[in-house]
Amino acid sequence: MKKGHDYIGVGVGAVIRDSQGRLLLARRGPWARNEQYAWEFPGGAVEFGERLEDALRREIREEFGIEISVDSLLDVVDHILPNEGQHWISPTFICTIISGEPGVREPDKCLEIGWFGLDDMPENLSQVTRVNLKHYRQYINSEQ
Repeated sequence: MKKGHDYIGVGVGAVIRDSQGRLLLARRGPWARNEQYAWEFPGGAVEFGERLEDALRREIREEFGIEISVDSLLDVVDHILPNEGQHWISPTFICTIISGEPGVREPDKCLEIGWFGLDDMPENLSQVTRVNLKHYRQYINSEQ
């Protein structure tokens, strides 16, 4: 049985900000579980018995070689992909890098990474990332 296909999977995401307010995005590779080649906030699947925050820290460490602090929950998104036969629940957290410089560690899953300003986002965003961005804009407006 495969998570996301045979039963609902849980995938966590990280909105990682730098000191200039730019956001880290990753471009999904050909072996990503879904939405290949789309840009997204980085993250990954939660394993059985794993806390959300621990899964997120593990995935970011494995895929990008950095340590993050998980600061606050941004949102939870229904990630339903009928054309791909997948259903995920995706909580996304606002995070900060505490050590390391991000790089691509799993090139089959991630083709490239980049820092983007809110007004400079790539067009091909994943379904969840589009929703996250809407909520993130509301979040930063409430901070001001």
